[in-house]
Amino acid sequence: MDRREFAGMLPALLALSAMSTGNEAEAESQAEGLAKAVSLPALASGVWKPGPAKVAGEKRTSHAYLSGLLTAGNLRLEMHTTTQEVGAPHEPIGTHLHNEIWLVREGTVELTTNDVARRMGPGDVGICVAGDKHFIANVGSTQATYFVVTVGPPE
Repeated sequence: MDRREFAGMLPALLALSAMSTGNEAEAESQAEGLAKAVSLPALASGVWKPGPAKVAGEKRTSHAYLSGLLTAGNLRLEMHTTTQEVGAPHEPIGTHLHNEIWLVREGTVELTTNDVARRMGPGDVGICVAGDKHFIANVGSTQATYFVVTVGPPE
Protein backbone atom coordinates (compact mmCIF):
# COMPACT_ATOMS: atom_id res chain seq x y z
CA MET A 1 0.00 0.00 0.00
CA ASP A 2 1.44 3.39 -0.90
CA ARG A 3 0.75 6.69 0.89
CA ARG A 4 -1.90 7.75 -1.64
CA GLU A 5 -3.87 4.56 -1.08
CA PHE A 6 -3.49 5.02 2.68
CA ALA A 7 -4.53 8.67 2.50
CA GLY A 8 -7.62 7.57 0.58
CA MET A 9 -8.46 5.07 3.31
CA LEU A 10 -7.87 7.38 6.30
CA PRO A 11 -11.24 9.21 6.10
CA ALA A 12 -13.05 5.87 5.92
CA LEU A 13 -11.16 4.56 8.96
CA LEU A 14 -12.01 7.67 10.94
CA ALA A 15 -15.64 7.51 9.82
CA LEU A 16 -15.91 3.88 10.91
CA SER A 17 -14.71 4.75 14.38
CA ALA A 18 -17.18 7.63 14.51
CA MET A 19 -20.12 5.42 13.52
CA SER A 20 -19.80 3.45 16.75
CA THR A 21 -21.35 6.37 18.67
CA GLY A 22 -24.71 6.01 16.90
CA ASN A 23 -25.88 9.56 17.69
CA GLU A 24 -24.13 12.34 15.80
CA ALA A 25 -25.57 15.22 17.89
CA GLU A 26 -24.62 13.50 21.14
CA ALA A 27 -21.11 12.73 19.84
CA GLU A 28 -20.63 16.35 18.77
CA SER A 29 -21.74 17.62 22.18
CA GLN A 30 -19.42 15.16 23.95
CA ALA A 31 -16.49 16.17 21.73
CA GLU A 32 -17.06 19.85 22.46
CA GLY A 33 -17.22 19.09 26.20
CA LEU A 34 -14.02 17.05 26.02
CA ALA A 35 -12.32 19.75 23.96
CA LYS A 36 -13.05 22.29 26.69
CA ALA A 37 -11.95 19.89 29.42
CA VAL A 38 -8.59 19.10 27.82
CA SER A 39 -8.09 22.47 26.11
CA LEU A 40 -8.15 21.02 22.60
CA PRO A 41 -10.13 22.69 19.82
CA ALA A 42 -12.91 20.85 18.05
CA LEU A 43 -11.61 20.28 14.51
CA ALA A 44 -13.56 21.44 11.48
CA SER A 45 -13.30 20.46 7.84
CA GLY A 46 -10.71 22.45 5.96
CA VAL A 47 -7.15 22.66 4.70
CA TRP A 48 -4.27 22.67 7.13
CA LYS A 49 -0.86 24.17 6.37
CA PRO A 50 2.34 23.27 8.24
CA GLY A 51 3.24 25.54 11.14
CA PRO A 52 6.68 27.01 11.77
CA ALA A 53 9.59 24.66 12.36
CA LYS A 54 10.37 23.77 15.94
CA VAL A 55 13.33 21.88 17.34
CA ALA A 56 12.05 18.46 18.36
CA GLY A 57 15.36 17.06 19.63
CA GLU A 58 18.98 16.83 18.58
CA LYS A 59 19.16 16.91 14.74
CA ARG A 60 15.35 16.76 14.55
CA THR A 61 12.79 19.39 13.52
CA SER A 62 9.02 19.22 13.34
CA HIS A 63 6.14 21.14 11.72
CA ALA A 64 2.69 20.82 13.31
CA TYR A 65 -0.37 20.76 11.06
CA LEU A 66 -3.27 20.29 13.46
CA SER A 67 -4.24 19.02 16.88
CA GLY A 68 -7.76 18.74 18.22
CA LEU A 69 -10.85 16.64 18.67
CA LEU A 70 -12.98 15.17 15.92
CA THR A 71 -16.62 15.97 16.63
CA ALA A 72 -17.76 12.41 15.92
CA GLY A 73 -16.28 9.66 18.04
CA ASN A 74 -14.51 11.82 20.66
CA LEU A 75 -11.16 11.14 19.02
CA ARG A 76 -8.07 13.30 19.27
CA LEU A 77 -6.34 13.80 15.93
CA GLU A 78 -2.87 15.29 15.60
CA MET A 79 -0.68 15.56 12.51
CA HIS A 80 2.89 16.77 12.03
CA THR A 81 5.98 16.15 9.95
CA THR A 82 9.36 15.38 11.40
CA THR A 83 12.76 15.58 9.73
CA GLN A 84 15.65 13.66 11.26
CA GLU A 85 19.18 14.39 10.09
CA VAL A 86 21.75 11.65 9.56
CA GLY A 87 23.04 10.49 12.93
CA ALA A 88 20.13 11.92 14.91
CA PRO A 89 19.54 9.98 18.11
CA HIS A 90 16.19 8.21 18.02
CA GLU A 91 13.34 9.66 19.98
CA PRO A 92 12.76 8.26 23.46
CA ILE A 93 11.16 4.83 23.65
CA GLY A 94 7.56 5.42 24.59
CA THR A 95 4.02 4.17 24.83
CA HIS A 96 0.81 6.15 24.35
CA LEU A 97 -2.94 5.82 24.72
CA HIS A 98 -3.26 6.85 21.07
CA ASN A 99 -2.32 5.06 17.84
CA GLU A 100 0.44 6.46 15.62
CA ILE A 101 0.76 6.21 11.86
CA TRP A 102 3.95 7.16 9.99
CA LEU A 103 4.08 7.94 6.26
CA VAL A 104 7.66 8.20 5.01
CA ARG A 105 8.28 10.98 2.49
CA GLU A 106 12.06 10.71 2.10
CA GLY A 107 14.99 8.79 3.50
CA THR A 108 15.20 5.49 5.34
CA VAL A 109 13.90 5.02 8.85
CA GLU A 110 13.55 2.12 11.19
CA LEU A 111 10.33 1.82 13.17
CA THR A 112 10.81 -0.35 16.26
CA THR A 113 7.67 -1.61 17.98
CA ASN A 114 7.89 -3.95 20.98
CA ASP A 115 11.58 -4.63 20.18
CA VAL A 116 10.89 -5.59 16.53
CA ALA A 117 12.65 -3.28 14.01
CA ARG A 118 11.18 -2.70 10.54
CA ARG A 119 12.80 -0.61 7.78
CA MET A 120 10.71 1.93 5.93
CA GLY A 121 11.44 4.00 2.84
CA PRO A 122 9.60 6.63 0.77
CA GLY A 123 5.92 5.74 0.35
CA ASP A 124 5.90 3.20 3.20
CA VAL A 125 3.37 3.37 6.02
CA GLY A 126 4.02 2.15 9.57
CA ILE A 127 1.51 1.80 12.37
CA CYS A 128 1.98 1.49 16.12
CA VAL A 129 -1.15 0.63 18.07
CA ALA A 130 -1.87 2.18 21.44
CA GLY A 131 0.17 0.72 24.27
CA ASP A 132 3.04 -0.70 22.18
CA LYS A 133 6.60 0.41 23.04
CA HIS A 134 8.07 2.19 20.03
CA PHE A 135 10.55 4.61 18.51
CA ILE A 136 11.58 5.68 15.03
CA ALA A 137 15.14 6.42 13.89
CA ASN A 138 16.88 7.63 10.73
CA VAL A 139 19.05 4.69 9.64
CA GLY A 140 19.92 5.99 6.18
CA SER A 141 22.67 8.13 4.68
CA THR A 142 20.36 11.12 3.97
CA GLN A 143 17.89 13.11 6.01
CA ALA A 144 14.56 11.37 6.63
CA THR A 145 11.19 13.11 6.62
CA TYR A 146 7.90 11.51 7.60
CA PHE A 147 4.32 12.47 8.42
CA VAL A 148 2.95 11.40 11.79
CA VAL A 149 -0.79 10.98 12.35
CA THR A 150 -2.01 10.23 15.86
CA VAL A 151 -5.56 9.08 16.57
CA GLY A 152 -6.93 8.19 19.97
CA PRO A 153 -8.47 9.43 23.17
CA PRO A 154 -7.76 12.89 24.52
CA GLU A 155 -4.67 12.73 26.71
